[in-house]
Amino acid sequence: MSPPGNEKDIPVTADVEADSWAATLTPRLAQFVAVARHEHVTRAAQQIGVPQSTLSRSMARLEADLGVALFARHGRTVSLTAAGRTFLATVDRALSEVDRAAESVRADADPAAGKVAFGFLHTLGTETVPGLIRAFRADHPRVRFQLVQNYGESMLQRLRDGELDLCLTSPVPDAPDLVSRRLDEQRLRLVVPDDHPLASRKRIRLAEAASELFVTLEPGYGLRRITDAVCAEAGFTPKIAFEGEEAETLRGLVAAGLGVALLPPPAVPRPGVAELTVTAPRAFREIGVAWLDGHPDTPPVAAFKRFLLSRRGQLLPR
Repeated sequence: MSPPGNEKDIPVTADVEADSWAATLTPRLAQFVAVARHEHVTRAAQQIGVPQSTLSRSMARLEADLGVALFARHGRTVSLTAAGRTFLATVDRALSEVDRAAESVRADADPAAGKVAFGFLHTLGTETVPGLIRAFRADHPRVRFQLVQNYGESMLQRLRDGELDLCLTSPVPDAPDLVSRRLDEQRLRLVVPDDHPLASRKRIRLAEAASELFVTLEPGYGLRRITDAVCAEAGFTPKIAFEGEEAETLRGLVAAGLGVALLPPPAVPRPGVAELTVTAPRAFREIGVAWLDGHPDTPPVAAFKRFLLSRRGQLLPR
């Protein structure tokens, strides 16, 4: 370090730009904290395992870059200047945040107790997803889940943004930046009020409902796209009376006599409606799992992905 003496003005080096402080200073911050704590360069150097001369040059360069004296030198010892004390308080907080961030990501990646960020459709949240997680945790009891329920397009965007590791969605996406695998399919039913003329039927050709008012999910939802496509295959465009965001809300609207709907089976039968099997055209939705192509999996994510792929054809209750 510089010769003993009182703190002095230190010029700022010309090669440090304001927007590069973090990159410039970060490698020396832990060294600065060690010197500040020990108030002795030799002992600090021994603690962090670097030569004393290297540490002395590093601290001199840190002061030169900042243009501020951080230490007052007293023979073999040093003490912090007022600027040094201010800098130490902030650096301590910053390094503590780095430590916490490192521990957090290490904990999330722990094979036994890590975290899986898992998205799924609302219609899979009552029965399917709880059953999957229960079965998975029989062999991985400490793995944690961050669960996100949403419609398909929103979850795919969250995959792309790195907020989700995996998602169950429908239709199964076909996009160059995603990998998807079909896991199962689910028959859709025509749901009508229990006092509707069709309510006594067990089966129906969808074309027979062409004149009905439909309640559907909003545009952008996968089930809405499937409804539009199946109705088109049956030879008509559905007349939409109400649009919603959740399948069970639509079932409630049907029970209130406000229309009919194409919906997956409910987890628990709902009073006030009759659910008819659609014989033509084939009315179903594929359920698949998707993830971001090229995104590295942590061990718990890889284990849960393998588990989901092992459930092909067994995902949904029969």
